[in-house]
Amino acid sequence: MRDFSWKYFALTGDVESYLLYKEVERSGDSIDTEAIGLGDDDEELPIEVER
Repeated sequence: MRDFSWKYFALTGDVESYLLYKEVERSGDSIDTEAIGLGDDDEELPIEVER
């Protein structure tokens, strides 16, 4: 969740996504990507942003 919110913030500049990033970072919560079958080598899908 932390990586997603940072990437979304970097692409859009959305302040709420930055605040989510900081909150997740502060709380130490993260999604166990290994447990759901996503590794570092997996291709990431691009984030589609409505303009």
